Amino acid sequence: MPVSDLMQLAAELIFLGSVATAFVGAAIAIFNPILIRGIAGLALSFLGVAGIYYFLSSPFLTFMQVLIYIGAICVTLVFAVMLAGNGAEKKPEKRKPLPTLMAALACSAFTGFLLYAALTAQWKAAPSTQLDGSPGRIGEAFLSTYSMSFELISVVLVVAMIGALLLSRDGRDKQ
Repeated sequence: MPVSDLMQLAAELIFLGSVATAFVGAAIAIFNPILIRGIAGLALSFLGVAGIYYFLSSPFLTFMQVLIYIGAICVTLVFAVMLAGNGAEKKPEKRKPLPTLMAALACSAFTGFLLYAALTAQWKAAPSTQLDGSPGRIGEAFLSTYSMSFELISVVLVVAMIGALLLSRDGRDKQ
């Protein structure tokens, strides 16, 4: 087997590992009743998404994913959990099976539609734009190529801060 074929296979396996990491982390975040473990699953899912961004030849988005989503949002949520108290007085309610089943079916149908669209679409090759890393080029890229990503990252940070404030609004347990 030629070396180029082995490298192609290794790249595909690493990409599939990133996808699996994103899905496993999302499943942990959704189905774990312990909040801090759910946040760890969310961080794992974000790490898998960062790996996907890297394989889509977008090192800037990879860096932003790790820096902002894992580094800022997950840490903010951990601080909110620490401030919110132990929650021993409330037990989580049991989920009703019908809404859970309906949500799972809707998500499965949407995922199937996305897979069908991704597999049958005629994809054009993305133009190769590499930044040299200078502050001027990065600033230019923020205001042109990556402007939507930059703005979406700021919106997600605001939503994360509001969520952290809502989680921690009661503060520590009153004594």
